[in-house]
Amino acid sequence: AVCSMGNSTSRLYSVLAKTLSSGAVSQHQECLEQLDSAQLDPIDPKDLLEECQIVLQKRPPRFQRNFVNLKKNTPSNHRPIRVMQWNILAQALGEGKDNFVQCPMEALKWEERKCLILEEILAYKPDILCLQEVDHYFDTFEPLLSRLGYQCTFFPKPWSPCLDVEHNNGPDGCAMFFLKERFELVSSANIRLTAMKLKTNQVAIAQTLKCHETGRLFCIAVTHLKARTGWERFRSAQGCDLLQNLKNITQGAKIPLIVCGDFNAEPTEEVYREFSNSSLNLNSAYKLLSPDGQSEPPYTTWKIRPSGECRHTLDYIWYSQHALNVNSALGLLTEEQIGPNRLPSFNYPSDHLSLVCDFSFNQDPDRLL
Repeated sequence: AVCSMGNSTSRLYSVLAKTLSSGAVSQHQECLEQLDSAQLDPIDPKDLLEECQIVLQKRPPRFQRNFVNLKKNTPSNHRPIRVMQWNILAQALGEGKDNFVQCPMEALKWEERKCLILEEILAYKPDILCLQEVDHYFDTFEPLLSRLGYQCTFFPKPWSPCLDVEHNNGPDGCAMFFLKERFELVSSANIRLTAMKLKTNQVAIAQTLKCHETGRLFCIAVTHLKARTGWERFRSAQGCDLLQNLKNITQGAKIPLIVCGDFNAEPTEEVYREFSNSSLNLNSAYKLLSPDGQSEPPYTTWKIRPSGECRHTLDYIWYSQHALNVNSALGLLTEEQIGPNRLPSFNYPSDHLSLVCDFSFNQDPDRLL
């Protein structure tokens, strides 16, 4: 049942309902015609959150996560830039390939899981949102987030594994969203990553934005590297290719850089060392949560598959440490919150945790180069 909350919310619910009932890839064009964001009124985020909570009323409430203040005593003369990184779990893979043996199929229903994803995004209100494994871009995320004021970009994998799943919703890929009221798009590049000079199935998006408030330029990138054990050298080659592309785009670190991604690589892997030691002078933001500022979190994904329990640190937000400060970072879910059946679950929609950081520009970036 839909609660009546006035005309604007009723109209909103009808749009939300359309996105919930969308079908296969053949319906994408129809959805875009129905939900042309340019012709639809903006959505109040509070209204959308309320609608999601109606759909989720039989589920347990969201987990509480707190931001950890990391700000040194360096003043900032502008509002922080909130960046959210998240592998949201492709619907086709969650239902058809990933085999989460402790997660009931009921918990993976798109009608509700989609609202859990939106609820997480709306709770943290990112200025920039970087997502991986997006297979409902055209029928859900683009129509809704564009009405929340975001400019939206999607780059699918050339050979998405989602297409092997019956009743799939099209290919999955990386997506980037930024608030138009805060930033202006200067340039955008869709990058198909190479390894050993061969084109691969993994992609990245890199966009140079201008901050309206400060006039400063910065580059934001999102990627999702090759998965699975045994592909370490392949990931390393993909990382080298991405770094070379980013060096060109940022003019060798003259433009500050933030890179979000599911790297499918633990901190012990070569690709992690490549990013740590790059001439772009990158640091991993979530290291700053550790007591010494040198250790990554113990996990960013935790699931149970037929082969056993998988608890890994694979997701990162890298940033130009000479040009940007990390003001705060969102704490991770505890083992107790995650629970014995791990992720995804009725409480949490993905097998990966979202990462959220607040950044500010250094006042004198050249001094540290």
